[in-house]
Amino acid sequence: MTGSGGGLPLLFLDVDGPLIPFGPRAGDRPVHPAGANPPEAGANPLLDRIDPALGPKLDALACELVWATTWTDEANAVVAPRLGLPDLPVVAWPPPSEEEERDARAGLHWKTRTLVRWAAGRAFVWVDDEITERDRRWVAAHHTGRSLLHRVDPGLGLTDTGIRRIGEWLRME
Repeated sequence: MTGSGGGLPLLFLDVDGPLIPFGPRAGDRPVHPAGANPPEAGANPLLDRIDPALGPKLDALACELVWATTWTDEANAVVAPRLGLPDLPVVAWPPPSEEEERDARAGLHWKTRTLVRWAAGRAFVWVDDEITERDRRWVAAHHTGRSLLHRVDPGLGLTDTGIRRIGEWLRME
């Protein structure tokens, strides 16, 4: 269930919110033209909100990038090319369970347990727009490695400030 790679920290990356911001586009958010992007990507106009400049910034971080999104394999087919990233490992989400329903009622995000299992003790960063303090407490109590749960404002997406914060955390080992 865990990803490949050695001792590099993992960076679990969500798409909707962090890479596709949902805020208004009234002049302050550029729309990035499709250009050299795959033709199948044109079906979703929100993909134009992906900033291709994020790809090299993510790729330069000292970590192993992993898709942690409901886009699953489609993230490699549609999102990665817009960012100039290679195919990345993809977290496979288990089917919904009673445990997940109990977690949701208690305020725990449905991804939290799976990401901790996937990391299997490796240091990790989780970038998502739905992370709560409950998730942070649960990870601190159940994960043996270091972790940074970086909540992104879905109206802004992942910013340069966020990239810098993640980079600083990765260098603290």
